[in-house]
This record gives sequence, structure tokens and C-alpha cells, in this order.
Amino acid sequence: MSENYDAAAARAQLEAERKRVEGLVAELRSEGLDEEESEQSGELTHYDQHPADQASDTFEREKDLSILEGLENELAEIEAALQRLDDGTYGVDEVTGEPIAADRLAAYPTARTNITPAGDGRGQ
Repeated sequence: MSENYDAAAARAQLEAERKRVEGLVAELRSEGLDEEESEQSGELTHYDQHPADQASDTFEREKDLSILEGLENELAEIEAALQRLDDGTYGVDEVTGEPIAADRLAAYPTARTNITPAGDGRGQ
């Protein structure tokens, strides 16, 4: 099977994306997301904080944790794509075994499958 992508360009794109995502993860973690909420706010107790302020803080923390989780998932997909490059399976549809379209890989370098018609349950 001939490659339908430039392996060096794919690796460079994936490594650049990995670096970007790792930077975002590090930035979020440096804001104290790994700390308990009471440690992050510097409060020993939340009794002196207005309930609406506490709710806003909790909402922001949950939002940031959700973003962090998404970034960590994205990082895992990048790592998996790099592993597929190393294994020689990058650019191969995991469902059909057919080559993934080069334009799809260029737009979505972590693609595991081709885009398929809506409703057939395949393709991501």
C-alpha cells in the first residue's frame, strides 16, 4: 500500500500540535487546578465568602477542569497518532483498513478513520 501522506510533514504537524497542547495543559495546571479548591482560593473556610461568589468560583473551576480533561484527551490522541506513525499504521482506516484521504489527514492529523456517509455509524 502506498502512503497517502507525507510522513515527515505529518510528524512535524503532530509534534507541533503536541507542543501547543502540552503548553496549554501546563498553563492550566499552573493556575492551581491540581490543588484542592480551598487551597486554590487561599481561603481556610468559605464561610466569609458570599454564596454567589463561591458558586462563580466553583463554576469557573469546573469549566477549567473540563477544558483540561479535553486537552488531555487531545494530547492522548496526538500521542496515539505519533505511535501509529512509528508503527507504520498511520493513515490507515482502523475500521476498513483502507487508506485515509490525504486531505482528511491534513485537516485532522489524528484521524483514525475516513469520513463516511451520515448514519452508517463509522468515521471519526
